[in-house]
Amino acid sequence: MKNGNQITAEALKEQGVEYVFGIMGHPVIDLALSMQIAGVQYLGFRNEQAACYAAQAYGYLTRKPAVVLCVSGPGLLHVIGGMANAQVNCWPVIVLGGSCAQDHEGIGGFQEWPQVEASRPYCKYAARPPSASLIPLHVEKAVRLSTYGRPGAAYLDLPATLLCQSIEDEKIYRVAPCPPPPLTFPDRRSLERAAGLLARANRPLLIVGKGAAYARAEKQVRDLVRSTNVPFLPTPMGKGVVPDTDERCVSSARTYALQKADVVLLLGARLNWMLHFGKPPRFQSDVKTIQVDLCAEELHNSVPSEVAVQSDVSTAADGLLLVLKERGWFVRDDGSWWKGLRATSSKNKATIRAMSMDVSVPLNYYAVFKRVRDTIPADCIVCSEGANTMDIGKTILLNDEPRHRLDAATFGTMGVGLGFAIAAALYCKNYAPAKRVICVEGDSAFGFSGMEIETMTRYKLPIIVIVVNNNGIYSGLDKETFRQIQASGEPTQVTPPHSLTADTHYEKMMEMFGRKGYFCITVEDIERALKAALQVTDSPSLINIMISPQADRKQQKFNWLTESKL
Repeated sequence: MKNGNQITAEALKEQGVEYVFGIMGHPVIDLALSMQIAGVQYLGFRNEQAACYAAQAYGYLTRKPAVVLCVSGPGLLHVIGGMANAQVNCWPVIVLGGSCAQDHEGIGGFQEWPQVEASRPYCKYAARPPSASLIPLHVEKAVRLSTYGRPGAAYLDLPATLLCQSIEDEKIYRVAPCPPPPLTFPDRRSLERAAGLLARANRPLLIVGKGAAYARAEKQVRDLVRSTNVPFLPTPMGKGVVPDTDERCVSSARTYALQKADVVLLLGARLNWMLHFGKPPRFQSDVKTIQVDLCAEELHNSVPSEVAVQSDVSTAADGLLLVLKERGWFVRDDGSWWKGLRATSSKNKATIRAMSMDVSVPLNYYAVFKRVRDTIPADCIVCSEGANTMDIGKTILLNDEPRHRLDAATFGTMGVGLGFAIAAALYCKNYAPAKRVICVEGDSAFGFSGMEIETMTRYKLPIIVIVVNNNGIYSGLDKETFRQIQASGEPTQVTPPHSLTADTHYEKMMEMFGRKGYFCITVEDIERALKAALQVTDSPSLINIMISPQADRKQQKFNWLTESKL
């Protein structure tokens, strides 16, 4: 005989689940213990959202879903923010939610809530197994649907009565482990049309998206770029599929590249807000797009594509390169397109270089990130969130390897950073023990999940957390101005909405665990703190870097967010 707790735990193990992240409590206390007994590793978090962020990031890094375990009612409600993030980001994750005992439903049971119905808008699959004997069937289906096609979230509802139900062994449903998702190959005719369009282009541009990183398509995409000399632009989490340091990367000429390109090849990138919907004024009105995406429903979204290819990025890039080689297609180095890109890139790099060389106190973002980049190992996994912290950081903290940048991504979610960093540290521990994880946070973003520092400490994860502290959201106030404003009247009426408490010493949080934090105001402070933190291998480090409350990014030709025309 086995009960629902044991059946669930063993089903997860049989499906290859490595990690469960969550917060245990009624009715999943015994389930958490059963998971450990079954050989699944369990990490307890301080907030369910952070647990869900960690689980989905681990799924992104490994292409295998991790699990979130939460209690009923408000526990699941907290997780739903993470589920929505996974669904919009297209990352695999499975949520197991304990729920009210079935015989208490409808009469005011403890934490009673319609959990399957509430979860359904935020996931690919939401169900309650009707019997403990059928739990393995639903676990396999959750794994399959979270990973097949466009990845996303799956939810299984586990009432207290189901978890306590005992079933004879021979009546438990037996199911084979879910095989890896099959590869989807492109239609050769579509590749021929795409190659013909590129051959007629005067200013071709390749955009490499997060989908290419998730697809493990780096070899094929790198071969395509290097064999054709096509300029490429990575999206924030497409960075590293082709190295940022590759001479064909035109990130420093992003606006020019988008505005001037006449043919755009999208590999695993969506024409959403991050790419200004593919519309003017950021793109030419007559630009032609070649869209490669695994999800058929994404094709022709926002603007109709000249060529739409439903395929895995790896097989499409491989097939397209073969066709282009047959045609002898190559983007000439001495053409006007490359000359314009390089001139614009050089000008923008010079501007950023000048800003990063200004090391006067209080520091600006560019000086901070340059010193961080110069001090940390080049192969670090960088997790980042915040407004300017994230956006400026991605231009300076370069990635030469895929899946080495995790940030707020498509949903623009704040609070993801520390959960992502925990997932990245576990990934490094299992698959790349020499790598380090650097978590770069704005001070506002850090506040969403700062207590996960305790989680990192409990599980001995050597993550380096850097708080870039400008005393606010977007901008803050210096200490004296903050004091004067607060003294001038009721704080809720006079304190600017963007302001946080000035000069907060976040690094002192490490003292709670008998560890030392680092407070930095100069670039020399930053270098010393990072070098010391890199020597710590059994716990997190926290570096609090004070910058000018008015520090900002370099002047932009266009707002980062495309404005509505309504």
